[in-house]
Amino acid sequence: MSERFPLPVAQTLAAAGWQPGRSDESRGREWGLRIAAHATPSGRQHIVTARAIEAYAEFGGLRVRPQEDGEQVAPSSFHLDPFLVRHSAETLAELAEAIGARLSPLGEEGDGTGILAIDEHGRVFVLDHTGDWFLGADLDEALTTLVLGRRPARVRADGTW
Repeated sequence: MSERFPLPVAQTLAAAGWQPGRSDESRGREWGLRIAAHATPSGRQHIVTARAIEAYAEFGGLRVRPQEDGEQVAPSSFHLDPFLVRHSAETLAELAEAIGARLSPLGEEGDGTGILAIDEHGRVFVLDHTGDWFLGADLDEALTTLVLGRRPARVRADGTW
């Protein structure tokens, strides 16, 4: 099905509507413009990176619900829609400062318990009530972490993991 992902990940993504070569560049650009235009009551706006636009184009709208047991932790459901977490500009700005890279919203993890974000280098994070977590060096690795239930690395206060 896909050489990019382990078979169980590719199958789970396919069940959510993804297929190799899926890309809607106009959605990626439109979502990027719309999410960047949203302002918090304090006036802060999201930064939208090229990596985020690529993610919106290929994976935007997918609602993924892994069905298998996790390798190390329970696998996470997630919905790749940045508008679900549009309220997170302040929160993402704080993590961006800690890691030293601009962050863009990706969607929500765990039916709204976590905020998924991608930085300008393509690294993916989830922020939840227990802390900030590094999911992978790129989106493929992060999706694999979530679907297979691999333990993410905690982001420390100094921005390392």
